[in-house]
This record gives sequence, structure tokens and C-alpha cells, in this order.
Amino acid sequence: MKKEHLLIIRFSAMGDVAMAVPVVYALAHTYPGLRITVLSRAFARTFFEDLAPNVFFMEADLRKEYHGVRGLNALYRRLEAKKFTAVADFHDVLRSQYLRLRFQLDRYRVAHIDKHREGKKALTSLNGKKLVQQPTSFQNYADVLARLGYPVKVQFTSLFGPGGGNLNLLPAAIGPKKTFEQWIGVAPFAAHEGKVYPVELMRRVIAKTVSEHPKCRIFLFGRGERETPTFAEWCRDFSQCLYAGDHLESMQQELILMSHLDLMVSMDSANMHLASLTGTPVVSVWGATHPYAGFMGWNQSERNAVQVDLPCRPCSIYGNKPCQRGDFACMRDIAPEQIVCRIDHILQQNRHSQAEQGQAQPIRGKSPGT
Repeated sequence: MKKEHLLIIRFSAMGDVAMAVPVVYALAHTYPGLRITVLSRAFARTFFEDLAPNVFFMEADLRKEYHGVRGLNALYRRLEAKKFTAVADFHDVLRSQYLRLRFQLDRYRVAHIDKHREGKKALTSLNGKKLVQQPTSFQNYADVLARLGYPVKVQFTSLFGPGGGNLNLLPAAIGPKKTFEQWIGVAPFAAHEGKVYPVELMRRVIAKTVSEHPKCRIFLFGRGERETPTFAEWCRDFSQCLYAGDHLESMQQELILMSHLDLMVSMDSANMHLASLTGTPVVSVWGATHPYAGFMGWNQSERNAVQVDLPCRPCSIYGNKPCQRGDFACMRDIAPEQIVCRIDHILQQNRHSQAEQGQAQPIRGKSPGT
């Protein structure tokens, strides 16, 4: 009997691919005899390479090696040679649709994602807006698998085991985490302006945080033309700040550091999802977009989603549309104190949790769970 081999296709942005990780993890552990190959862009290798023994990664460069129809045909020939028994399209865009069609013509079992476009259209409508929670990407991915005969219950904690990743693999500038320190990540930028909290307001968040928590360390995440000068200024003005991008050499190192953070402050961006994959709580800041669109980070609490109610919100699913008002009030009306309040709340929860763990004494002669 032919061994079952499932192909999962998900190209696109980092955050979207990261959201597939908990679902693929659940699939791998629910069906250990199933061979799973994830087809994506090069950056995603870090997510899937060591996820489970039956998960494999395949890289596809769609801009060069597999560009255009000729390139997709070459990619299909490479995929077809692997003799998959089913194909799950987690993306549903022109490239994945073309590959999907080729598989269907060759009579493979194929299923694709339902993006619930009508519901999202109503969510962002100017007139007759309907603020209704849309199915999450996690649920959408799981639904694809169910249609192929692989239903899963998604349970996932972190890419790392208890205690997080190995800090010894990070540069000396990071160092060990001292018991009295709070480690806080801040990722203030995003791909689109509608998802970026104003720099001057985020500076006030940092100033208030270091004032209230002088023993904290703040790691700044992100790389780009806006990040470099902004982070250099903040590092000069606040000794607690360290620009992580100046020291970390890979996404794997970033994930290791995130796994040791007490919390991450992030926009609706990839860093929210990366931190979520390490089991780190995230204070997420939402402007033009909204958690109801289904893109909240894995296992994150909506109580830590900072946002203001405006008649025009959300105006965009991805944050890439011009502001209807012209002033980005959805971000500018968020007071820094709102973000700091959620930071304080999580740090307080962490202290209580650590105190309870310190007070708990194991019973001699009994193993955990007995």
C-alpha cells in the first residue's frame, strides 16, 4: 500500500506562514505515519525543519528559479516526482491555484483554503459594517486538512521545550537572563502605515516602561530603513534598550531570544506571530486592522489587544489601504498608557506565577501527575 504523503502549499508573508506552524504540528502528531512536506519560501525553513520527525520542508524561489508559467511547470514536475497522495493549498493565489490545477488534472486529492472573503468584506465595509469574528487562519488551515480526511485538534505551546531556546547560542551582547530582570521585546513597525503605532508615542511607551521597571531590558526587533535610525536613537537615550538586529544573525536566534521574553509589544505584524510560536505573551497594537479578521497570534489573549473603537475601524484586512480620515486616528488615539497598562499586567502575572512555582514543593516519592 502506498504510504500517505501530503503536500502543504503556503507561500506569502512571514506571518501567514508562521500561522500554519501550530496546525502542521498538530497534524504531524495526530498522524505520525503521515509524511508531510511543506512548500514555501526560504525563510520558512526555520519553522518546519525540526518541527516533527515526519515533517519535511521544500523551498521554492518563485521570483527566479520558478518564475512565470514555465517556472511553475518546472516546479510541478519536481513536485509530481515525489508522488504525493494529497495536496493542501493553504494559500489560494494564482501560483498555488495553477499548481493545484495541475494536480487535479492528474487526479490527486486536492483541497484549498476558504478565506471567507464575504465576511471580511462586511467587516471592512464603509456602510453596513458588521463587526463579526471571522474564522481564524488556524481554523481555516485545519478545515482544509479535514476536507482531505485529516481532522486535527490544534494543540501547540512553543517551538522550544520548557525553559525556551538555548541562550548560549546567542551572541555575548544578549548574555544570560538575570533573575531580577524583565525582558521585553518591542517591534514597533509593520509593512503598512495603517498598522504602525506612531514613533513618538512608542517612545513614550518605552520611557514610561523603563521608569516603572528600571531593571528591565528592552530588545528592539525589526530591520529596515525606518528601524535603524529610530532604534539607534532609542538605544542612545535609554540604556535598557538593545537593538536585537545589530547582534542576531538569523531568524532562529531571534526565536530563541523571543522564547525568553516576559512579553512582546508588537503591531499586527510578523513579530506578533513569531513571538506567539515561542509561547511568549504579546501586547498587540491594532489600528486599521482588527483581531476579528482572524489574524490574532496563536494562543494570544484579546485582553492584550490594544485598540480604540472608531466607526471606520477596521478599514482594511491587511492595513494596506489609505486612511479614510487622513489622520490615522485609529493609532494616534491610542494613549501610551494603554499599552503600558497591559505591559504592567503581564509582568505582574509573571511575578505571581513565579512566586507560586517557588512555593510549590514536590512530594517525596511521587512523580509529577501521580
